[in-house]
Amino acid sequence: MTTRTALIGAGNMARHHLPLMIETGADIRVICEPSADNYKMTLGKFAELGAPGPPNEPVLDDLIKKYADELDAVFIVTPHNLHHDQAKSCLEAGLDVLLEKPMVMNAAEAVSLMDCRDRAGKHLVVAFQGGLSPQIQHAARLIASGELGELRTVTGMIWQGWKRSTRGKWRQMPHVAGGGFLFDSGAHMLNTVCALVGEEFESVAAWLDNRGTPVDIDGVVMGRLKSGALVTINGCGDCITGLHSEIYVNLTGGVIRTGIYGERLLLRREGEAAYSEVAGLPKMRGAWEQFTRVRAGEIENPSPPEVGLRMARLWDAIVESASKDGKPVRTD
Repeated sequence: MTTRTALIGAGNMARHHLPLMIETGADIRVICEPSADNYKMTLGKFAELGAPGPPNEPVLDDLIKKYADELDAVFIVTPHNLHHDQAKSCLEAGLDVLLEKPMVMNAAEAVSLMDCRDRAGKHLVVAFQGGLSPQIQHAARLIASGELGELRTVTGMIWQGWKRSTRGKWRQMPHVAGGGFLFDSGAHMLNTVCALVGEEFESVAAWLDNRGTPVDIDGVVMGRLKSGALVTINGCGDCITGLHSEIYVNLTGGVIRTGIYGERLLLRREGEAAYSEVAGLPKMRGAWEQFTRVRAGEIENPSPPEVGLRMARLWDAIVESASKDGKPVRTD
């Protein structure tokens, strides 16, 4: 299925998505990128992939006026503070939207986008690999079914050399990024945990440490779900190379082990000596592929703006609690 598309934002992450987009039928008609250097590098990536380089229309309003009638969808891959207004403009122009994570800066913006989605009657998919992953979807169904007993605790760890790799870039500018490591790479952790448990947090306690930067680098979050289950999340954005993430879901009848992107799913049931990989599930190749399946009506949207709202509420509570030196904050 060919999707006539505009690529909104042409930085490193957009270039990361390009190979799968082109392979799976994205007809990228135009790019919206204010940086001439980014646009030039992205044209080089198109050439490397053997695809024609689209023109650049650096102002989104101008792009919509000129190209909306010949587009089906957009993929927004821009700094976090631009997501709400750009997605709103594209939805109102009658376009389906794939929106990079985190969806928005706060819960109020999430509610606004949900309302806009409803009025426009278009698809809005948030590019959370975990939420889009068949592995995470299967694990969530397994937890909800009660087959593994009662949910007791969830433990998540995400460790990266994020501080070094983002130094001097917009991701360490609070007014643009909306947060630091735990809101950027850590957003995958927060969202995947929420997707697995399938319920809201009741209360949250959090501590964030900026480690001499304008944004959070290290963070610890403790929470109680509405069911009473307990969650702990540890994020370290200034550590040695080669580390990544783990999530453990402990239930009375077994343990689920996965990662923030849902790239694997291991299960150990009561009485078993070791974890076994859950077989027979398709691998999630990328957000764009799942977006095209949603548009084609092949699957229900596994990562709608309601997902973004759930994570935004959690992040708002984390920020509030951290500002009070870890005092617990209720989310209702």
